[in-house]
Amino acid sequence: MGRSKSPATTDPLRARASRRPRVVRRGRGTPAAARLASWALALAASLLLAGRVDAEEGGSGHYVPGATASFIDMMPGKPSIVYLNAFLYYSGSAAARRDIPIAGDLVAGLDGTSYADSSILLAEMKVNSLPIDYAIALVIPYVWMDVSGEVTGPLTRKRRDHADGLGDITFSPLMIGWTHEALKLEGYLNIYAPTGAYEVGRLANPGKNFWTFEPGVAANWISPTIGLELTGFLGYDVNNRNPATNYQSGNQLHFDGTVAEHVPLFDLGIFGLGANVFVYQQVTGDSGSGATLGSFEGSSVGIGPTVSYINTIGGVDIVSEAKWLPELDVTNRLQGDFVWFKIGAVF
Repeated sequence: MGRSKSPATTDPLRARASRRPRVVRRGRGTPAAARLASWALALAASLLLAGRVDAEEGGSGHYVPGATASFIDMMPGKPSIVYLNAFLYYSGSAAARRDIPIAGDLVAGLDGTSYADSSILLAEMKVNSLPIDYAIALVIPYVWMDVSGEVTGPLTRKRRDHADGLGDITFSPLMIGWTHEALKLEGYLNIYAPTGAYEVGRLANPGKNFWTFEPGVAANWISPTIGLELTGFLGYDVNNRNPATNYQSGNQLHFDGTVAEHVPLFDLGIFGLGANVFVYQQVTGDSGSGATLGSFEGSSVGIGPTVSYINTIGGVDIVSEAKWLPELDVTNRLQGDFVWFKIGAVF
């Protein structure tokens, strides 16, 4: 809970912001790029939905649904400096009879609420003689948490903890982007550092106390004629051991996708409306002496609405997005709702 991340923003609709609604007309057929993006989204989702899953320590990891899911999270596709602010609200709970391993304890009836405000900085540049762009990004989150539950053991007791502070910082040292007309492809490596405070036996911890390495790929297509957006992010999280609890969380595969329609509002900018879906799955089990529940199988799937707005003010592209992502099918994890608000500027 509490980690919010969105590595970048983008301006695939920048040219559309200056166009009139007459440009938004239905074309015949589906372009090859759109079909390619559709097939990629369907394939990624089907791969994630197949097979067994496991849950990590604390019932959540560094991956947060909706953090990277739409055009606003892609590289801009041009040399630029980006600042993005991402605010996340999450509230969730676990079944009263379900133990969740957290900070060295087993906790039943876990209930948690968290707020996280993240500042994201990104710099993108051209690579000489190559048709690609290179970017680096930094995500600095500040987290507020309230967690309660019944700590099980020889002396079962109810606990409630509050905490706030710096969360786990994310650094993206390698982001490669390629753009061809309306299609964007991206590959990246995110590194989550255990910079947030962590204390064994405390239910509310702003940090996870372990490193995570996340390679991933993304694809984005926005029709220049009808405004249809297809975006997908596929990531694989490799977790290191938590040295304080000797808990090795399993590795995870996750997918976020967005389908949306963007419509120019004369000189008022571009408005978007669509849906964001996410699927989470671990591909290796938990281990270590701290993993007292063994592999601890679980899963998470959800879908919800998203709205966006883009405009150009004083030569600066302004992008924003809001979305609500309820978890619809969850096993052995907290189940709740993610609410995102993002706003950014491309210089």
